[in-house]
Amino acid sequence: MKISNSLEYTENHRYYVYRDFSLSSLDYRMLHTIYQPLTGSWAIGLYLLMYQQLAADKIGYSALEQQRRLFLSLGLEPSEKGRKYLIEQTSKLEAVGLLQTSRKYLPANDDFIYEYRLVAPLSPDEFFRNQHLIMLLRDKVGKFMVLSLSEEFRQNEPEELEGLSLETQDLSMPFYELFKLNSQAVDLELEQALAEIAVSREQDRKPDIGIKEFQYADIITRFPRESMNRKHVESLKRMPHQLAAINYMANKFMLSLPEICRLLDEDGVFSEDGELQNHVFQQKANENFWQTKKRSEDREIYLQKALHKSGGNHAESVEVEEKPVDEPFFVAVPDKFKGQCDIRQYNTLLRNSPYTKVIGMFFPGSVPGNLLKILQNIDFNYKLNEEVINVLIHYLMVKNKPLNTGFIESIVSNLLSRQIETFEKAVEYFRESDKVKEKPLKKPGQARGARQKPKIPIVTHERDETPISEEELEEIKRMAEKLKK
Repeated sequence: MKISNSLEYTENHRYYVYRDFSLSSLDYRMLHTIYQPLTGSWAIGLYLLMYQQLAADKIGYSALEQQRRLFLSLGLEPSEKGRKYLIEQTSKLEAVGLLQTSRKYLPANDDFIYEYRLVAPLSPDEFFRNQHLIMLLRDKVGKFMVLSLSEEFRQNEPEELEGLSLETQDLSMPFYELFKLNSQAVDLELEQALAEIAVSREQDRKPDIGIKEFQYADIITRFPRESMNRKHVESLKRMPHQLAAINYMANKFMLSLPEICRLLDEDGVFSEDGELQNHVFQQKANENFWQTKKRSEDREIYLQKALHKSGGNHAESVEVEEKPVDEPFFVAVPDKFKGQCDIRQYNTLLRNSPYTKVIGMFFPGSVPGNLLKILQNIDFNYKLNEEVINVLIHYLMVKNKPLNTGFIESIVSNLLSRQIETFEKAVEYFRESDKVKEKPLKKPGQARGARQKPKIPIVTHERDETPISEEELEEIKRMAEKLKK
C-alpha cells in the first residue's frame, strides 16, 4: 500500500471489503501451506478477517466500517506504530496477489474511504506456473520443500495407467446436443435486466479501457460442432490462461468473434495434447490483420471518392486502471487528446494497450502500412516489450520525428543494448536523450581551454628617404651579377 502521509490512513477512516468468490477447502489449504510462508501468519490472518466481513454464501460489498475495527480485531494499537504495521501487512497481501487496495475521495467530507478488494488464491497448477512466486517460496522454505509441496497437492494417476499412451475418446455431451432452447420465446425484460446486471458487475470488477474481453461462452456458441478442434476449444473453460492469451491477441490484432473462431478452427493452432500454440495463433492473427487492413483501405478509398468524406478521430475517451503508472514517470498528454483523457488515463493506456491500438490513435484514418511493418518487426523479431514500444510511439509522434526504418531501428538498438524493458526505464531513456539534445552548443572561440591562433607581430620598416650614391649602386650591380652566375 503506497501511503505517503500516515495521517491519510488512520483508524478513523472508513473502509469496505469487496469479493466475488467463496473460499473452498483447497483455497484454505493453499493459504496456510503456500501463501503463509510468503507473507507470514499476520497477513493471512488479516486476509481471513477481511473475508469474514461478508457472509460466506454471498459475494459483493461489506458494510462501511471504521478501520478501528480492523485494529481492535488484530490486537493492534491505534497509533503510528499500529498504522505502519497494518500497512506493511496489506502490502504483503498485495504483493502476492491476494489483495487490491484503493481509496475514494469524498469531496463533501474532504476525506477518504478505503476499498479492500480480495482476490482468490491461485490453484496449485496456476501457482506453480508462476515463476516469481515459486522463486520467492524457494527463498523462504528451500528448493526441496517447494518440490515436496508441488507433489503434495496432486494425486497421481493409477499405477496401471501410468506411462501408457492409450487412445482416448471424448464422450462428453455438448450442451446443444442435449438441451434444445426455445429460440422463439424471447423474454426481452429478462434479457435487459440480465444485461444491466452484467454491465454493473463488469464496472465493479474493473474500469473500461476500450478492450474487448470474450468469454468462453461467447466462443463455444459460435464454434462449429463438427470441427476437429472442437474438443480443444471446449477445454478452454478449464484453462483461463489460454483464454487470456486469446483475448490479448484479439485486442492486439483487432479480431472479431467470428475471426477468433475461424482462426481457432485452423490446423496447427492446438498441439496434439490440446495446448494452444501461441506463436502459430499470433502469426495467423497477424496475417488476418493485414488482410483486413488492406480491405479496409480499399473500402475507405472507395468511400472517399464516392462520398467525399474524411475519417473520424480514432482517439477515445478512456478510463484505465490496469497497470498503474507512478506520477514521476508520467508523459504529457499530446494536444490532440487533451479534453478526451487526463494524464493518468493516457499513461495507463500507453502501458496496457497493444501498440496497434496506440499507433491508430495518432492517425485520423488508416495507419500507413510501412510504419505498421516497422513496428511489427520490432515486436516479432526484436522482442521489445509492448509498453516500451508504446513509449517509443509517443516520442516519435509528439516530437515529430522521422518515421523511417533507419531512424526508428537506431533508437530500438539503443533500447535493446541498454536493456530497456519497462515503461519507467523507457520514459527515463527518452528524457535523458532530450536533455542531451537541449544542451546549448558552445562556439569554438568561447570553449574553455580552446586553442586560439597566436598573434604574429608584423615588422614594419621606416622608409629611408636618403638617395643611393653611384658607388653603392655599382656594388649592388656586381652582387647581382655574382648571383646570376
